Amino acid sequence: MFVLKDPRIQRIAELLVNHSIKVQPNEHVLVQTNTEIEISVVREIINEIHKVGGFAHVDLNDSVVTRQLVLGGGNEQFKVLAELEVNRLAKMDGYINLRSPVNSSEFVDIPDEKFDMYAKIYGTAQSEAIFKKKWVTTRIPNPSMAQEAKMSTEAFEDFYFDICNVDYKKLSEAMDPLKELMEKTKFVEIKGPRTDLSMSIENMGVIKGDGIDNIPDGEIYTAPIRDSVNGTITFNTPAHAMGVTFENLSLTFEKGKVVKATANYQEKLNEMLNTDDGARYVGEFALAFNPKVKVPMNNTLFDEKIDGSFHIALGYCFEEADNGNKSAIHWDLISIQRPDYGGGEIYFDGQLIRKDGRFVIPELEGLNPEKILAE
Repeated sequence: MFVLKDPRIQRIAELLVNHSIKVQPNEHVLVQTNTEIEISVVREIINEIHKVGGFAHVDLNDSVVTRQLVLGGGNEQFKVLAELEVNRLAKMDGYINLRSPVNSSEFVDIPDEKFDMYAKIYGTAQSEAIFKKKWVTTRIPNPSMAQEAKMSTEAFEDFYFDICNVDYKKLSEAMDPLKELMEKTKFVEIKGPRTDLSMSIENMGVIKGDGIDNIPDGEIYTAPIRDSVNGTITFNTPAHAMGVTFENLSLTFEKGKVVKATANYQEKLNEMLNTDDGARYVGEFALAFNPKVKVPMNNTLFDEKIDGSFHIALGYCFEEADNGNKSAIHWDLISIQRPDYGGGEIYFDGQLIRKDGRFVIPELEGLNPEKILAE
């Protein structure tokens, strides 16, 4: 087992417990993780929960065991698993999700119909129960993640702790003008290489990603009106799903629905989009600006925060920005608009607000990297 011996993990534990879900005395918190994570990390989080008077509960999973359960399982078994999970979460006030699998492709050989059944029955029920609680997700660095990011283990650990420990109070304050503008905006246009997409976000909720639901963080998100998305978008960041990495993924929308899709794994892409009726509609639109995340590292939690990027998610929407789309999936697809990735523009109601990854109107300049990082 990989042993993470770094005092900086205590800071992450404090951040998760005290900033993200703000554990209060007598609150019950479920810490859900996989057995590949060094147990000292979990212990540190337990200590922080107990320190503020909360009650810690831990669920250790193993991806190899889960694979076997899904391979041999079926409809009735998944229903019981879902019922047990929902009942347990009903007794919790908060939820901390730690995910750092040794093998991110562990589920790649599960038959699609079996995995879809598991995702629809268990995954959907679990997600809906979690989103009713205070929740946060993070990853804990390990050699596998470092390898996927094409970094040494030591370099990846330094990178992880650096990007996670952004000044979230300062970042949150800098996000307020953008939140206010998005709440007033009716029509959004996104332009770039092989991209010309439009949508309406009128009267949709707008949520700041300031370290509450994710660590690391640094995004602001909403959802489009379900049938308002039109045009074509091509993503320049790899997207991961079903055990494979999709590249050069391009989607064409008509009245909100994906009517054409291409990528390197065409058959897998079609299977993903055919998961259910909601899988071809957008459940999230977000702008990202974590100044310390610059390049894709094959991990959505990090990649969706890349400075100068935006993303849309196919599938279910969040309760705070509810456009009515329901699905068993929520698949974040990311495009970087900095000049080194081809550039691009974003318009709100016809006004250019971001060009080549930089905010260009005065009230939003505080979200440009040099402003966020300034002492």
